[in-house]
Amino acid sequence: MNSAVVYPPPTAPPADMFGTVPGYEGTVAGGGGYLPPPVPLEPVAPPQPGPAPADWSIPSLSEDDAQKAFKEFASANCCWSKKPAEDGVITNMQPFNTYRYRLETFTESRSTEWAQKPHEGEPADFYTQPAPRPWEVQATPPTMFTNHTQEIRVPYTSSIKDCNTCHASGVQPCGACHGGHKECWQCRGSGTTGIETQCGHCRGSGQERCDKCDGRGTMACDTCKGKRQLLAYIQLKVEWVNNVEDHVVEQNSGLNVADLHSVTGKELFKNSQYLLYPLVGFPNPVIAEASERLIRDHQSKYAQTSRILQQRQTVELIPITKVNYKWKGDTHVYYVYGNEHQVSGDYPATCCCVVM
Repeated sequence: MNSAVVYPPPTAPPADMFGTVPGYEGTVAGGGGYLPPPVPLEPVAPPQPGPAPADWSIPSLSEDDAQKAFKEFASANCCWSKKPAEDGVITNMQPFNTYRYRLETFTESRSTEWAQKPHEGEPADFYTQPAPRPWEVQATPPTMFTNHTQEIRVPYTSSIKDCNTCHASGVQPCGACHGGHKECWQCRGSGTTGIETQCGHCRGSGQERCDKCDGRGTMACDTCKGKRQLLAYIQLKVEWVNNVEDHVVEQNSGLNVADLHSVTGKELFKNSQYLLYPLVGFPNPVIAEASERLIRDHQSKYAQTSRILQQRQTVELIPITKVNYKWKGDTHVYYVYGNEHQVSGDYPATCCCVVM
């Protein structure tokens, strides 16, 4: 869960030096885990009614639109023959509209770890003032329901120390050579090419100057980047995550429900607030039950390790059309679904490539 760089053990801050920062007692090098948020508020809004009765029908898909969608489906696959889409004859079309309930819970979580970076003149403010607690540090949230991560150096936790990787020298041996020289690539260290012919590239020495370190034999230290000192501090990682969960009402079309994740439908209802109540009185009881179950689960699951900032629930009616068609005397089936007219089905001529 923690993607921060783990530095070599010698460079980690001493535990006895930083173990008494109020609010950060459990923070360690490599990550201290997610921090419980402040006590959440209780919902204050009344239960949400379902959408008012309305004309929820979706216009039936025309044969022309079904044929067009099928042709685009075939054209998107370069090795498929276009004949089934072009010559197939539609024999039957059957609509299967289905409800999808979607719950989004937008959360903010915070975790801390001891981190370090090359010292570039930053002041050492450790203990000059009390450090703000993890949930007191100001962070700029993104647009609501958008995933984002921000890393913040916690004020008044920074100290300066010598780099133990290079012993404060700022340099380390070059890994590509030995003392600034390496084996000549042309004669492979022999000093000759052919039969007793001196290598013209290294002039018979068998070695050449290392181009990685420019012949110095050393390079800037990977840990301190040549600065000789490190700034050690508590790093706060703030993550905003939009946790999305769907429930699709069972439908008998035969289309795999997983196919519906990538499409949209006709929006029947949407509302958002800090903490949602389940829908009440929705015409389809399965949607009302899904709303109650998912809201309860989300509020229980995410409130333990994160702060719920907003919830949003949506009900859509997704169009699905089952299309039967004939090609070369055989009957085949494909589905056209969603506002985007996506297509799913077993294509009867999936390879027209010619192997030379």
